[in-house]
Amino acid sequence: MADAFAVEAAEPTPLISPERLEVLREQLTSSPDGVTVARIAEAVRAEGLALSSGTAQQLVRALRDELVGLGPLQQFVEQPGVTDVVLDGQGMIWTDGAEGLRSTGTRVESEEKARALARRLISVSGGRLDEGHPCADGRIGHCRIHAVIPPIAVEGTMISVRAARSQSASLEALALQWEGADDWLRAVRGMVRARMNVLISGATGSGKTALLSALLAEVPPDERIIVVEDTTEIQASHPHLIHLQGRGGNIEGAGGVDMGHLVRQTLRMRPDRLIVGECRGAELRDFLTAMNTGHAGAAGTIHANSPEAVPARLVAMGALAGLTPDTVRIQAAAALHAVIHVERRRGRRMPVKLSMVTYDEDRLAMLPALTSTGSGVERGPGWEQLLVGEEGRP
Repeated sequence: MADAFAVEAAEPTPLISPERLEVLREQLTSSPDGVTVARIAEAVRAEGLALSSGTAQQLVRALRDELVGLGPLQQFVEQPGVTDVVLDGQGMIWTDGAEGLRSTGTRVESEEKARALARRLISVSGGRLDEGHPCADGRIGHCRIHAVIPPIAVEGTMISVRAARSQSASLEALALQWEGADDWLRAVRGMVRARMNVLISGATGSGKTALLSALLAEVPPDERIIVVEDTTEIQASHPHLIHLQGRGGNIEGAGGVDMGHLVRQTLRMRPDRLIVGECRGAELRDFLTAMNTGHAGAAGTIHANSPEAVPARLVAMGALAGLTPDTVRIQAAAALHAVIHVERRRGRRMPVKLSMVTYDEDRLAMLPALTSTGSGVERGPGWEQLLVGEEGRP
């Protein structure tokens, strides 16, 4: 943000009456020019607030954060290295990043203010948060927002912000934190070139989306990538990447668009590569069907503890779509070529296991190809299969 005033020594933010703050809010939100730093500064001056430049700058920033940003969470989202900012049920704000979960020492004053903040964030992102819909996702700028209010949130309103950056990191940048980076780069780049269908597994916050975004940046620029997500997160440096985003229903439950419907729509949009941001339910049926109808180079993410746990997760999700376990196994064996598992170790997010998908005696299994050991990597029996797959595909 460009500074509206010169920076001076830090001064305490002045006490502004709620009435005066509401006047400023109404002036700014009704402006046809929108809420900008210049408009905020003009409104502050118009209110006759006799402030020094340093204090005025603090007020402008605070108003900017409240009106179009993340309120008291904004300053922490902007800190280097922060990946998540969370508000707990007691109103305390925490951050997560390379150093792990840390308390900021900052607290939202009351449950009323916390709930108002949650509702505003979800409303700005185009969602709905109330007693009839107490959990909601949204997106503001490059941040993914999730909020839960009582009675679902027992202790009090809770907000989680995933602080995605405006530009995704390249594979080279990510690989600086990987063990055995040369082998990993060779493997994942080879999979992209060979147009293998890949799932990236891992826990929440393990780096699945970051790795998938970096992989998509490696796709040739003349290919069309269509990404389907519940809430848009994937940001890849690619000239022909487009997004479809799911939508919840209105208060009557009408108007919702689920992931499975969006996956079916992509098949009419000439995708060279179909990407599902996260497979978590019945959309698995349409995703597997798409990969089995000639859409090579597809990819997605899935929550799982290890590659070996992926078959059971697929069967469970297939059940939500009315598929039998045998059907899921056969479809997955024909569609998927590999699973990359990522973990967070010592504050670093990295791939730790690459397995090739095999099907033998009615069983979907994982054949290890590459495993991080803590001091390097080991090639497994699937490594040769991976190389053959690279050479045998366009």
